[in-house]
Formats: sequence, structure tokens, C-alpha cells
Amino acid sequence: MRILIADDESISRRLLEKILQRAGYDVLAVDNGRLAADHLCRPDGPRLALLDWMMPGLDGPGVCNVVRGDRKLSYVYMILLTSKELKQDIIQGLQSGADDYLIKPCDAEELKARLRSGLRILQLEDKLIEAREGMRFKATHDALTGIFNRGVIMDLLGRELSRTRREQGCTTILLGDVDHFKNVNDTRGHVVGDEVLQEIARRLISSVRSYDFVGRYGGEEFLVVLNNCKPSFAFARAEAIRKTIGTRSIQTSRGPVEVTMSLGLLSTSDWGDRPLEELLNETDAALYAAKASGRNCCKIAKPDAIKLISTPAEREPSAQVR
Repeated sequence: MRILIADDESISRRLLEKILQRAGYDVLAVDNGRLAADHLCRPDGPRLALLDWMMPGLDGPGVCNVVRGDRKLSYVYMILLTSKELKQDIIQGLQSGADDYLIKPCDAEELKARLRSGLRILQLEDKLIEAREGMRFKATHDALTGIFNRGVIMDLLGRELSRTRREQGCTTILLGDVDHFKNVNDTRGHVVGDEVLQEIARRLISSVRSYDFVGRYGGEEFLVVLNNCKPSFAFARAEAIRKTIGTRSIQTSRGPVEVTMSLGLLSTSDWGDRPLEELLNETDAALYAAKASGRNCCKIAKPDAIKLISTPAEREPSAQVR
């Protein structure tokens, strides 16, 4: 663990440095409060600090105030070193944001014990952050495939459509459905079906740019949002994605499985200022047309296109989200 020592007295600073190096700490020593605050406020700065109370430029409590004022930082555990023993002085130091204090000259064993307490607090914070991020991931991602869930991908699509309208750009919406997926579940089992969906999600992610969005729309359907995608390139992008899914078999626990995907495509520049739901309905209709045309193909939704599928009932049933 890295630790910062800030003390303008060179003898005291060197003594503390030797004690902590022998205890296994990676020590960074500075001689003033300004340098201390600068190092502690860096994203990769030390998370343990020993700060002398009296320093030129910026004293120890001042450093604590600066560090606590930066809300973007991970927690920094700071101990003030002081010769002040009055209760009001100690209260002032703790109110500045310090976690603990030691009276100088401090005992080496007591110092190491106080630092071990600080390490336990930092480890607890790290565990809490890890748990929070885990809960956030579960709330926003599909449990099976690890990509965005339906709620999040719909929200991202809505935000992207708003941005596109403001900037008069173009967003491409792709709705993909795995062909004959029910047969995979019926003949190979749901475990293999899950493996197929997981691999398809990985292939979709690998087929798009870092700023595009991929989500599980439901069952074996996936929604892909291609941001700032010119209509002249949209079909080629969709075809590349289709080929990524269908040209290689998927290796599963029960052997290779051949799968293909049908896609409906819509470019917002063709449709003007339409509501999100209407755009999705038109993309869905294009997907129906791809299914009716023999599957493993992509159909483009155009405002003047003849509807190849007249009713939703003609579509084969979709598996439920597991």
C-alpha cells in the first residue's frame, strides 16, 4: 500500500519514512502541504497519508479540507501528526476531515497500529464499492448474456434518438432474431440454448464499435443501435453482423450448433421525427419480412415499402426470457 508523508522537518520525515518502509509500505515523502494535496488528489494517488499539522503554504488540516472537497476521489485515510494537545485543537483537526491524529513524537508501534486500522477501513470501502457496482451491473444487464437488458437498451435508444434529432444526424436500428431457435432448445436442450445466446451476444459486441449499443430485447431477439451511422453504410454493417453470426458454428457443451440470424433495419433519416415506439414497430415489420423471405437475411424498413407480412400472427412464436 502506498502512503504519503508530508512534513517540512527533514529529520522527522526521514525517520517516518524508514519506519514505514520497514513495515512494508511504499512511501512517498514531500515537504509541504501543497505538494501533499496535489498527490492525494490524483486519481492514482496514495490512499493513506501522514500529515504534519504545521507546514508552510498549506497546513495539515488545510490538506484534509482540499482532499475531502474532491468528491471524485476514492476515500483517503489521513492521520494528522501534531504537538498540539488541547482538546479544541484536536477537534479542529478532526473536523477538517482527518480520520485520526497522533501526538509528536509518535511511538512507532502505535503508528503502525493506527495505520492498520486505516487499511481495514479502506478495504471495507473497496468491498462496499465492489458490491454496489455488482448490484448496478445486475440492474442494467441481462443475467444470461451480460449485455444490456431491455430496459436499458430502450433507454439508450431513446437518448440516442433525441441526440440525433438535435444534431440532425442518423441512427440505425437493427432488430435481430435467431432463426429456428426453438429447434435448438427442443433438440439440444435449454442449457445449449443458453450457450448459443451467450455466444451470439459476444459476437454482436465484437461486431460493433465501442460507442454502439447492444441489448437483449427478449428471448432470442437482440437490439443493436448504430450511432452516427450513415444510411449508405447501414446495410453493409447489418450484413457484416449477420455473417458474423452465421458463418461459423457455435461450439457448445453438446457439440457445434449452426445458427443464423434474420435482421430488420431502420435508418432514422428515412423516417423523420417519429416516436420511438413507431420506429421499433417498423423495424419489427422489416424483421417479419426477413423471416418471410427465407430467413438469414436483412430487410430495410422504408416508409413507402409494401408490407410483406400482413399480421403479427404469421410470425413464429418467440421464446420467453429465461
